[in-house]
Amino acid sequence: MSDPIPVPTLSPDDDYDGPAFAPIYTARVTVSGGASAHARATGRARSSDGALDLDLRAPRELGGDAAGPNPEQLFATAVAACLHGALSLLARRHALDPAPIRVDASVSFGRDPADGGYLVRTELLVTWPDVDRSTAAELLAKAAELCPYVKMPRQGAPSVIRLAP
Repeated sequence: MSDPIPVPTLSPDDDYDGPAFAPIYTARVTVSGGASAHARATGRARSSDGALDLDLRAPRELGGDAAGPNPEQLFATAVAACLHGALSLLARRHALDPAPIRVDASVSFGRDPADGGYLVRTELLVTWPDVDRSTAAELLAKAAELCPYVKMPRQGAPSVIRLAP
């Protein structure tokens, strides 16, 4: 059995530092190599710290071999993990056991009818057995306000895209 994960010291209650965005952590990943189809890259994804190093593959539905993870799976993982973490934090603060919380994420890739490009859509299903439904719903609403991946579709996520010199 593994040791319990310690409660993080980061808190939305006391870490706010003014009106400007202040990065707390920055992940750096490079994707290179591979082929492209449906505006999709295959190839290799590596994080600067070496924690992530994997081959990206297109799903069969997009003509790929599905022999590795694809961007939608990675994004679904990120969204589900972020919401799970926020909800677990709130559960602990309310003396509730976060262990049974489960977040299922679906991320769909499809055509954007507005411009013919592509869109992703996200759906999250939270299961929290043995907790009063109204309490779970209240904490889930608060968790959705804390989780930046859930807020992103509502508020947009500023992106800076530059061409390297």
